[in-house]
Amino acid sequence: MQLGDARSGKLPDNLTGFGRALRRAGVPVDSSRIALAQQSALIVGLERRDDLRAGLRAVLISRPQDIEVFDQLFDAFFRNPELAQQLLAQMLPKAAPAHPPKRKPRVQEALQAPRPPTADTATDEQELRLDAAMSASERQRLRQADFASLSASEYRLIERLVREVPLVLPPIAGRRTRAGWRGAQPHWPAALRQARRHEGELLWLPRRARVEQPLPLLVLVDISGSMERYARLLLAFLHAATRGRPRAAYAFGTGLSDLRAAFRLADTDQMLAATNATIADFAGGTRLGDSLAQLRQGHARHLVGRRTVVLLITDGLDTGEPDALEPELQWLRRHSRRLLWLNPLLRFEGYAPLARGAQVLHRHTDAMLAIHNLSRLEELAGALSHLLRQ
Repeated sequence: MQLGDARSGKLPDNLTGFGRALRRAGVPVDSSRIALAQQSALIVGLERRDDLRAGLRAVLISRPQDIEVFDQLFDAFFRNPELAQQLLAQMLPKAAPAHPPKRKPRVQEALQAPRPPTADTATDEQELRLDAAMSASERQRLRQADFASLSASEYRLIERLVREVPLVLPPIAGRRTRAGWRGAQPHWPAALRQARRHEGELLWLPRRARVEQPLPLLVLVDISGSMERYARLLLAFLHAATRGRPRAAYAFGTGLSDLRAAFRLADTDQMLAATNATIADFAGGTRLGDSLAQLRQGHARHLVGRRTVVLLITDGLDTGEPDALEPELQWLRRHSRRLLWLNPLLRFEGYAPLARGAQVLHRHTDAMLAIHNLSRLEELAGALSHLLRQ
């Protein structure tokens, strides 16, 4: 089928409007991708809707987590020509359907009509921060809102706010010692030098105290499909909150991905971009037992001396065999100072670990903490300090 001259037809405008809708939903789409989308539509034609969907998805989507958003926006945008024109004008029909389809918050916000610019409306990206113009009730709502229920703009705002949440952990006594007034060991070389200066008299007994050092951290983040909305925020939070502390970070899904090179980057945005490039199985399944086996075989050096605090971030929905998970968790707990399970499913009142993998995690972890909203992240430092002092 010939699509006609792109200079006079409506196809370029429709695809440009579709690209703007994707961009409002948080999908990275620029003018070069929209140009590729027009070429793709000319190649595959309009006879088959599925062919057009596949062609546009191939050139507009580069991250696995954006596929579902693309499919929902495609179904809404190309449902009928009238709706397409209304979306192109960035408006929705006034009459809502009797049974509206269930869509992601990012898709719902992308399909909404933007507010007209006013003197009080901020258009710059820096205005994504909380300021005095936001009411106290709105700030409280965002602090208590589950990360999975945030719209695209709220998600970007929370992603910046989590970088400012501190995570202060108590130091531990290291193996090295230094001279001091207090300490468990006498400092005999200093005592002899003192006696020589005072004709053999020892006025006081110098001592050696153990040097305090920060707790090393091992971060294990679940990047399966059910953890999609939590993984990115928690990576941004931990990257900013643990800066300057000895740390190692790994992502696990169907396998283990090393994020240490990404965490060495100073900028959090660059870290997230490097993480997206490193992880090959994002939004897939979860095989925690196999991932921990890879950690034990290739990266056990991070757990030397039982000083490391392990933060295991997952919802416990493991698709592997519990018989393979249990010995790996036993090994991990034996070689760590604390094994802490950060579980976003604690947002549900009366939650109980009923899944097989969750039951194994519950038996072998030292504590289970909630991390599903900003308020819980702010309380995390106090909870961790309390657990580490026990």
